[in-house]
Amino acid sequence: MSKPVIDVIIPAFNEEGSIGKVLRDIPADWVREVIVCNNGSTDDTAAVAAAGGATVLLQPKKGYGNACLKGMEHIARRPQQEWPDIVVFLDADYSDHPEELPQVVQPIIESNYDLVIGSRALGNLEPGSMQPQQIFGNWLATTLIRLIYNYQFTDLGPFRAIKYARLLELNMQDPNFGWTVEMQVKAAKHQLKATEVPVQYRRRIGVSKVSGTVKGSILAGHKILWTIFKLI
Repeated sequence: MSKPVIDVIIPAFNEEGSIGKVLRDIPADWVREVIVCNNGSTDDTAAVAAAGGATVLLQPKKGYGNACLKGMEHIARRPQQEWPDIVVFLDADYSDHPEELPQVVQPIIESNYDLVIGSRALGNLEPGSMQPQQIFGNWLATTLIRLIYNYQFTDLGPFRAIKYARLLELNMQDPNFGWTVEMQVKAAKHQLKATEVPVQYRRRIGVSKVSGTVKGSILAGHKILWTIFKLI
């Protein structure tokens, strides 16, 4: 694959303090369109994203997956000849390092992989960037995927790249916390050629809507495990 067309989808909920930094650090020469899916924000996330050059979509239905699905709908409305080769997902809270996008997509471009997960477990975690329950949850989920599906992952990290054609085949549906694990389980079931690359991860700007609360952590953990077993 030479000079692939890459679109980026960023779900965002009340990230006015971070989304501008995320957009600034995305390598512009690698990406055709950056799509920020404003997931019912009550702050100036949409205005900051638009000022940063992103296409801003409104998704009032709350949920990480719902926001990602809105971005996919936008891409699908293009004529088929204008569909991207690769879609990259990353978060709006500036915990990911958007400048690492070229190394996340590299295995697709150079080695014809279908899916690449940016692994925080293999990379450099800033102290305090992931809570203990997140680290344990990732370990448990990826261990179950390995045991059930014989697919080796070390992380459910949000920073990931996938061939657009393969993404369509997965028929993604989860509206919230199960989005990332749904993609990886379905990738295993579809026998996609998948790999991971180490990525850096820093403390997010603002408070996490998931790991920042006990309730959020419990709900996310339950949903992740439920998704793994539901898809068997």
